[in-house]
Amino acid sequence: MSRRYLFTSESVTEGHPDKICDQISDTILDTLLAHDPTSRVAAEVVVNTGLVLITGEITSKAKVNYIDLARQKIAEIGYTGEDNGFSTNSCAVLIALDAQSPDIAQGVDAAKEARDQTSDEALDAIGAGDQGIMFGFACNETPELMPLPISLAHRISRKLAVVRKTGQLSYLRPDGKTQVSVLYENNRPIGIDTILVSTQHAPTIGDISDDAAVQQKIKADLWDIVVQPIFADIDIKPDKNTRFLVNPTGKFVVGGPQGDAGLTGRKIIVDTYGGYSRHGGGAFSGKDPTKVDRSAAYACRYVAKNIVAAGLADKCEVQLSYAIGVARPTSIMLETFGTGKIDDDQLLELVQQHFELRPAGIIQTFNLRNLPAERGGRFYQDVAAYGHFGRTDLDLPWEQTDKVAVLKEALAQPLSAARS
Repeated sequence: MSRRYLFTSESVTEGHPDKICDQISDTILDTLLAHDPTSRVAAEVVVNTGLVLITGEITSKAKVNYIDLARQKIAEIGYTGEDNGFSTNSCAVLIALDAQSPDIAQGVDAAKEARDQTSDEALDAIGAGDQGIMFGFACNETPELMPLPISLAHRISRKLAVVRKTGQLSYLRPDGKTQVSVLYENNRPIGIDTILVSTQHAPTIGDISDDAAVQQKIKADLWDIVVQPIFADIDIKPDKNTRFLVNPTGKFVVGGPQGDAGLTGRKIIVDTYGGYSRHGGGAFSGKDPTKVDRSAAYACRYVAKNIVAAGLADKCEVQLSYAIGVARPTSIMLETFGTGKIDDDQLLELVQQHFELRPAGIIQTFNLRNLPAERGGRFYQDVAAYGHFGRTDLDLPWEQTDKVAVLKEALAQPLSAARS
C-alpha cells in the first residue's frame, strides 16, 4: 500500500546563540590540540546578553588566551556592532575552568606509552573516555548520502551566512533558523512541502521602515537569492504547492544572545541527521577525541556511509556502545530497514572485520589529535556549525568512502574466506 508522509528537519546559522557556544568551544579545542595533541578538553560555553562564560574541564600543556579566542570567534561570526545587541567589543568574557577528573582520566591514561602504536595490545590498552551510546547513519537520498530534509535546511542556513557576509543582503544579521518539510512516498522523497526561514535583520532596509513592507522585501530577496539557488543541482524542487514562510511573527530584529541564552551542545539533532536517525544523546563540540560521544559517532557515520556508498544498502544505521576504560565496544548494532542487499548479520560481520572501532584506533584512523595543527589551527570549529556530516565543503576523514572497494571485494567471496 502506498504511503505518503512529511518529514521535517531544521538547521540554524552560525550566529544562533547555541551555535556561537559550539564554535567557541571547538575553537578552544582546536587551539589546545594544535599546541598539545594530548590535551583533554571538555569546554562548555554559555552566552547571554553581554556575557560569555567559558567553563568545563581542561588538562593541557598548552598556554592559550581564552578571552582572545572567544572574541575572535564572535567577530568572525559577525557580532561586531552594537546594533546586534551583542558585540565582541563589549561583551564580558568570564573563565571558570577545572582540570579533568583523575577518576575519569585513568580510563584513558592506562597506557600512554601505547598512544601511537597500532598493535592489538596497544589499542586494547587505551579505553573509552566514558560510557555511552552513539549512532551513525547514511542513505542515498542525496549525493552526500544524507537525508534530504537536513541537507536542504543546512544549505539554506549556509547560504544565509554567505549573502550576509558578502554584503549581497547586508541587512541580514547573524542569527537565523531554517526548516524544510519534505514529502515522502513509499519512503522516497518526492516533493518540497514547506520551507521556513527565520532570519535576524535590521529594523529598516534602505528607506523601507514599515514592518510589513520590510518583511515583504526580505521574503522576496530570500526566495530569489537564497532559496532557489540551493536547488540548482537537486532534482526535487519547490513547486506551486510549496509553502514559503519567512519570519512568521512579523519581524526578527532582536536576536542572538540578546534574544536567547546559548549553551554548548544544545543542537545535537542539527549537528547530526535532523531527527531522521536515532541519536545517542551526547554532544560533540568542545570534546577532545578521547570522548567517544564525538569520535565514535564519527566512526558510526563512516561505517554507515561506506556501506551505502558500496551499494550494500539504501539506508544504514549503526549503533556503538562503550564502557569507560574499556577499549572494545560493548555492543555493535546495524540496521538497514529492509533495504540491505545482503542480510544485516552478514553486513555486521563485514563491519567487524574491516572497521577499527576501538577509541584509540578511531583516533588514529581519522588523525583526530593532529588535524588542528595540520590544518592551520582550525578543524573542529569548522564543523561546529552547519552539521558534522555530509559536508562537501570540508575534507572530513569520516566522510571518506575508502572502504567501498574492500566491502565489495569481501562481498564477492564467502565470509569464512574473507575472515581467514
